[in-house]
Parts: sequence; C-alpha cells; structure tokens
Amino acid sequence: MNEHDPHPLSDAMRARVLDELQRLEREHEVTVLYACESGSRAWGFASPDSDYDVRFVYVQRPEWYLRVDEPRDVIERPLDDELDVSGWELRKALRLLRGANPSLLEWLGSPLVYRADPQAREGLAALARTFYSPRAVRHHYLAMARKNLRGYLLGDTVRLKKYLYVIRPLLAVRWIDQGLGMPPTAFTTLLARTAHEPELRQAIDRLLERKRQAGEAEHGPRDAVLHAFIEGELARAEGVEVARGERADSQALDRFLCETVWRCATRVPT
Repeated sequence: MNEHDPHPLSDAMRARVLDELQRLEREHEVTVLYACESGSRAWGFASPDSDYDVRFVYVQRPEWYLRVDEPRDVIERPLDDELDVSGWELRKALRLLRGANPSLLEWLGSPLVYRADPQAREGLAALARTFYSPRAVRHHYLAMARKNLRGYLLGDTVRLKKYLYVIRPLLAVRWIDQGLGMPPTAFTTLLARTAHEPELRQAIDRLLERKRQAGEAEHGPRDAVLHAFIEGELARAEGVEVARGERADSQALDRFLCETVWRCATRVPT
C-alpha cells in the first residue's frame, strides 16, 4: 500500500472484504456482479479514522423474479465501526440507472474495485453512458452542495471535512457545465480539470492534507478563500440552464437484466 496514494487499501482489508462478499453470496444465494469502495475513500480524501463503505450490485436466482410480491431488493450489513457493506439487487440498480442516479454512477466510476464480473461491468458502464442525464446529475450535486453548506459551514467554526462535501459537488457542477461529460468519482481528476484558480487550489490542497492527517470530526475556523469560492460558484450555477435530454429506450435495460439473470443462474451458490 502506497502511503501517497489518494486511494490506499491494504491487502488485509481487501481480503476481509472479499471474504465478506463470499459469505453474503452463500447466505443470500446471490451472485455479486460488482463491488467497490464508495464515499471518501473512493473520492480520495479519507481521514485516518474513515470507515470502509463497500457497495455492490448483485443478481438473484431466476425464480426470485417470478413472484407476485416483489421481495426485498437490498442487502445491508453494517459489520462494525470500520466496515459497512451493502448492495442493491440488479433490477433495482437498473431502475436507478435509468434515472441517472449519481450514487450508482459514482460506484461504477470508483477507483477502488473489489470484484467485478467483466461482462456485467462493461454492460453497466455502457448503460450508464446511455442513460446519463447532465440535468439530473447537476441538480443532485447542486442540491448536495446547498444542503451541506447550510448544515455545516455557516458558523465561525466549522467541521473541516464538510468543506469537501460542498466543494466536490460544486466542482462536479463545473465539470458538467464545461461539457466534460459524466463527473469522475476520483477527486484528483475532478480537481485537475475544473479548479484552475491558484489561490483556490492552494486552499484545497491545504484542506486535503489536513483531512488526510486529522480525524473525521476535526473542527477549525472558516476559510475565507473556500467560502468565497462556494458563494461565487453557487451564484454562477444558479444562472445556468441545462436542457432536458431525450429519454433513452428502457428496452436495453430489460435485455441486460434478462441476459444477466440467466447467464448467472448456474453460478449462484447453493
């Protein structure tokens, strides 16, 4: 594990996560198609005490899809203060993908992937591009920035990590407004293409360095440079209109669901 890597992951933790995924497959009789790290570790600014948020997409046995009453389509297992594992059933994931759900798009773009069925990963990535909606994703990130600003950054003393929970979505909005496509999950990539002001970059770099060394709950004084950026970017973003794109044909989702269920049927543990 490289200590300078913004997305560090020890061999021991990877092995623990893989063991847990296999246990979930056996207990729930499912096949995990894709599993990744989400949240601050995927973004690249985890604190020393950040937990591990493992997220996955799984497929059920064929007969699960042939019931009158639809069963639960989420598996959740918070194991301890260090590791949290949860996943969405494939049909649920595809419905969310149809609406360009930003959380799922971030999963699929995570730089920390634990497991991936190659065919499923390629298919999900293609569908993500097909159903990507700049308008919907932009709305999500702008709302997230406003919410975190109101909730955590209006006092004289602020929770430092929350700056990144406002800055990251605002830079994602910039990315969309610059016509760069789907915002990346990795913050370093997002930062390199959108934050060109030298003073802003220096302030963000200082914040990243402090967060990677400090605990999740550390507080500090307001940063004038970061607040000026946040206020200015919110004002700029409010004046931008994004056209509503054409809705893609959902038949592609139906085909992918059907093909994946039957392809994985013989691989589900018994």
